[in-house]
This record gives sequence, C-alpha cells and structure tokens, in this order.
Amino acid sequence: MLILPEQFICQGKCLMLSYRDDTKNDEEDLEVERENFGSRLGFILVSAGCAIGIGNVWRFPYVAGENGGAVFVLFYLLFLLCMGVPVLTMELAVGRASGKSAVLGYKALEKPGSKWHIHGWFCMIGCYLLMMYYTTVSGWMLSYFFKFAGGSFQRGMDAAAVSSVFGELCADPVEMTVWMMITVLAGFLVCSFGLQKGLERVTKVMMMALLVLIIVLAVHSGMLSGAGEGIAFYLMPDFARAREAGIGNVVTAAMNQSFFTLSLGIGAMEIFGSYMSKEHTLAGESVRICVLDTFVALMSGLIIFPACFSFGVEPDAGPSLIFVTLPNVFVNMAGGRIWGALFFLFMTFASFSTVIAVFENLLAGCIDNFGWSRKKASIINCVFVLAASLPCVLGYNVWSSLHLIGGRDVLDSEDFLVSNLLLPIGSLVFLLFCVTKWGWGFDKYLEEANTGEGLKLSKYLKYYFRFVLPVLILIILIQGLR
Repeated sequence: MLILPEQFICQGKCLMLSYRDDTKNDEEDLEVERENFGSRLGFILVSAGCAIGIGNVWRFPYVAGENGGAVFVLFYLLFLLCMGVPVLTMELAVGRASGKSAVLGYKALEKPGSKWHIHGWFCMIGCYLLMMYYTTVSGWMLSYFFKFAGGSFQRGMDAAAVSSVFGELCADPVEMTVWMMITVLAGFLVCSFGLQKGLERVTKVMMMALLVLIIVLAVHSGMLSGAGEGIAFYLMPDFARAREAGIGNVVTAAMNQSFFTLSLGIGAMEIFGSYMSKEHTLAGESVRICVLDTFVALMSGLIIFPACFSFGVEPDAGPSLIFVTLPNVFVNMAGGRIWGALFFLFMTFASFSTVIAVFENLLAGCIDNFGWSRKKASIINCVFVLAASLPCVLGYNVWSSLHLIGGRDVLDSEDFLVSNLLLPIGSLVFLLFCVTKWGWGFDKYLEEANTGEGLKLSKYLKYYFRFVLPVLILIILIQGLR
C-alpha cells in the first residue's frame, strides 16, 4: 500500500547583490545594482506564492477533516495571528535591514564575533532538502493535469481503476523522472531571467490564474447536490465533533498548521524582506501575506468538503485525498474530466509558485556567497537539484524497500528533516536573534518592523516574544519529534 507524506510546506526567493562575470577574468569583480520588485503587488503575490503551496491546498483540508472541521479552522486562525505573523515579521526584518540573503544578512546585523550567520547555511541546506522531494510532488500535480486533460480518467471508472493510476505513476521511474525534470528545468529557466522579468512576471500570472481557478472551483463545488452538509462541516463549529478527535489534538494540529503554512525558518521569507522598500511596516505586509495565504487554504476546503459530502466520501481521507479520493469524485460528476483538469492545473500553479520561489533563494545564496553569475548559478543548481531529486523518485519504485528515518521512505525522511527539524529550529533561531541581547536585539528589530506606514507592533509585545513565543515553537518541535 502506497504511503503518502503527511506534510508538505514550503518556501523562498532571492536575487543578486554582486557577482563575478564568467566571461572575463575570474579575478575581476563586477558590481551590479541589486534587483528589487517592480511593484508592491509583485512583492505581495510572490511572497504569498512562496507560502501558498501543497501545505495549503492539500494538507490544510485533510488535517481540518481529521480534526473536526470548523473548530480546527478557528484555532488555526488564532495561532496564525499570534505565532505566524510575528515570526514572519522577524524574517522580513532581518532581510530588509541587511538588504542581503540569509548568511550575509546575519553577518550584517550580528555583533562582532557572533556566529548567528551559521544558521544562514542551514537555511540553504533546508531549501535544497525541500526541493529534493517537492519537485517530485509538483511533478505529480502536472502529471495529473495532463492525465485528466488527456482522458486517462473517464466517467464511470471504479475506485480500483482510479487508485491504480497513481500506483502506476509511482511505479514507473521513467515517467516520474520526466515530470520531475520538467518541473526543475522550467523552474530554473524562469529564475534565470531575473527577479522582475522572470520570477515576478511569471508568479503574477500564475497567482492571478490560481485565484480565478479556486473561485470557479469553489462555486462549482458549492452548487453540487448535498454540498451544504460539507460546508456546514467545514465552517460551522461543532465542539462535540472536536471532542471526538480530542481537543488537545485539534489545538496542536492547528498550531502546527498555522506555523508551517508560511514556511518559516529556512530563510524563504527573509530574502523577500531584502527586496522591500521602507514605505510600509512589516506587520502590515505580513498580515496581507497571511490573508492571501489563508484565503487559498480556506477556499481549498470549500472545493473539497462539499464535493466529498456530495459523493459520500469521508472528509478525513488523509494524504491520499488528492490523488485517490478526489479523482474518484471527479470521475463520477458531470463534466468531471474538465473539473479534474482545472483542479490539478490549480494545484500545479500552487506548487510551482513555491518551486520557483525556493529556486530563486538558492540562486541568490550562491550569487551572494560565492560570487557566481546568475547564469552559472542557474546551471550548477539545476544539475545538482536534478541529481538530488532522483532518490525521492526512485524511493517509490526501484528503492521502494529503502527506509531511513524511523522507518520512513525517502520522501518522508526528507520531509521530516525539513518540516519537523529545520523549520521549527530555524524559526526559533530567527526569533532569538531578533529579541535577545545576544543577537540583533528587540529594540532594533522593532524599529525596523515599524518603519513605514501601516500596522505597527507594540513595544509591550517584548515579553510575549521573549518568553511565550519560544515556548510555543518548542511545543511544535517536540510534537514533531514524537
């Protein structure tokens, strides 16, 4: 039985500070003006595009289903406000104050002799690890779009036939590799054009298309027979149902989801801060990113839950929800082939926006730290990520018997390292750097966060940031290691 990963999240972006021109003498340094976003909208959409990924449109609905629906959603929104937004402002503050990517950002702000910048290297490692499996999953989304559009799924297929499509995909290392390679090559091609001409331009189009698709799909699901029961399950709090799942489980699940949805801790958001102007406060911009991120997550539930209830499918189907349960729903509805294709096109946009964001982060790290040109960084990283992604691909077929961390397969082992270790530990490091006297310091962080027009953070949050927030992050870390 194929076991799918429990968590997907995501993350990042970057650009050039200065680089070495490969066409000239290697000793000659060529200073280049650092790129910036072309517009505030571009910053918001690219930042949200990095956060919006499989964790929103896949994990959020099934975790909500497993934890009683609407009560989970309420706790999720609460923790997003008191945990997600503060840590996001900290990553953005480090980036904007330094104007550099993670390693050099820490170096610019840390006290002489400090070693905070070592965490910057772990941020880069985390981004590489994330892409070692995320590119495979993004390839699955693209594959399913073409399978629905091409007629591989037909009306009236039974559950076994629908399920076998995913099993056959994973069992074929050649097909898996092809979809992964398309994702990687397309991602680095986009990033090779630069911040405004590549990343920002493409992400704007994808995010606009994503938002249109998600509204169309949600309206369609809401019009299905019996959809009202699914909407009520999702949006009407029922504490009796939450008690069945266990209130403690619901709270910790909501805490985890609200924290991981923004992909904090591996510098994915820090780099966006380095491209920001000083015109707007970081709290205000962070709230806007979170609102867009949460809108997509909530709308995903409005697509999935009404459809599940309309066709008698359990809403707590778990990670198999996307590739087994929902295709079963689509093949049994009128026009299911079209709706299935549109759904996986939406999923492709959501996952690919994260892929190119993290690729940009990797390129910026290499450009900033090693003095490479963008072209050189693109080629080397493309070759490396292609090779590094193969173990995940082979882990579902040729190496299916290989089990690593705690008996997990390759993909789940890589995801465990990123989701359960690097993200919470990294967020704790950013937090301590910004609020303690051994790091940058709370006063300097607060001054940077409140620069510009918009929502400002109170100085009275100092003790919450110092003593409460670290405990909440430690709870998430401990829960992830259980």
